[in-house]
Amino acid sequence: METPQRGERLSYKWVIMAICCLMVFTALGFCSSNKDLFLKPITKALDLQRSGFALGDTCRYIATAVVNLFFSALIVKWGAKKMAAYGFLALIAFCLIYSFAVDYWQFYIGGFFLGTGLAWCTTTLVGYVVAQWFTENRGTIMGVILASNGLGAAVFAPIVTPIIDADAFGYRTAYRVGAIMLAAVLVLILLFFRSAPEGVEPQKPTGRKKPSRGRSWSGIEFSQAKRRSYFYIAALGVFLTGAALQAISGIKSAHLSDVGLGDYKAVAASFYAVCLAAAKVLAGVSFDKLGLRVTIFVCDAAAVVAILLLALLSEASSLVVIFVCMAFLAFAMPLETIMLPLIVADMFGEKSFAKIMGLFVSICTAGYAVGAPITNRVYDVVGSYRPALFVMVGLMAVVTVTFQLILTVSGRERDKIIAAETANA
Repeated sequence: METPQRGERLSYKWVIMAICCLMVFTALGFCSSNKDLFLKPITKALDLQRSGFALGDTCRYIATAVVNLFFSALIVKWGAKKMAAYGFLALIAFCLIYSFAVDYWQFYIGGFFLGTGLAWCTTTLVGYVVAQWFTENRGTIMGVILASNGLGAAVFAPIVTPIIDADAFGYRTAYRVGAIMLAAVLVLILLFFRSAPEGVEPQKPTGRKKPSRGRSWSGIEFSQAKRRSYFYIAALGVFLTGAALQAISGIKSAHLSDVGLGDYKAVAASFYAVCLAAAKVLAGVSFDKLGLRVTIFVCDAAAVVAILLLALLSEASSLVVIFVCMAFLAFAMPLETIMLPLIVADMFGEKSFAKIMGLFVSICTAGYAVGAPITNRVYDVVGSYRPALFVMVGLMAVVTVTFQLILTVSGRERDKIIAAETANA
């Protein structure tokens, strides 16, 4: 491929952004965000326990965590284009395996392919690609791209729900349709995706705009980051957030059915997905304009309210209450997607971005691996998700306060480094 000239580079970045949106739209929108729609139908059709089936998600999250630990090495070896292509091949394998599986261990293999595929072609990769192609307003760009997850979920929920409900094994047809769709996107990736601009220096800020709060900075080396106490506290907060939010995301539709609100699950899923798209865009804009502290507080507080409302839902709850719950949950979910690269960039800077980003995504997905099976085990033991939900409310309240404290410490160090670099420039 010929080396692009500057004008081509400036325009082709929007093609890259569009492809990233399409990848997230299909990979996360279908394979991940609507996965909870399949929980009850699959376990009912095959007479499986929910906790045993949920171990497939544990395999998924372990795979994602391990793969992301090696993200920095893999991106250097393969490049973003090959990683994205391999990711979609893995997701196609996941859909086909889930469409034929009849026993736990087969779903566990499918979960491994799901976790590997999502690790190679979604949040971590998109964060890296955005850093290669864009130097300004990264929060907004990331927000728009990852909002495609919500749009994809909103589109696919009303499409796959009737297919799933058509008969006891309708979920198999839904997964096979998904495999065909993923194959079509894979073709587009092979034709149009570029890992990074070639032969042209990254676009520099013009200096004519007022600097945004979500500015980039040189950062600290990974060896230095490991000596900061806030590095480990942030990692623990990311772990607990992942454990709570992914567990909620995975059981919300089943919980609605369990408390007598099953008739609302499809419309609730679509409303949640639309809110999720808006939440990711607004989270990105908020980061650029207001900074990490305000944005993460809003998302953390939304998580506390959402989980509490979900725990209090009953058969008497109105559709309005369900919608409010879904809206708050949507505004909490950027904590496990768009906020991860922004937390890393803001707290630790550019020098070790790829390594810390991969590590934090691994830690977050390790939380997924713990939260989902524990929550479903609580259901198998007591017949309700409520006890687990109330525990998660307390955990997220602690995380909310803790992050505000460590952002104060890391922000002071960042400002000192930026000031020193400016003085020496």
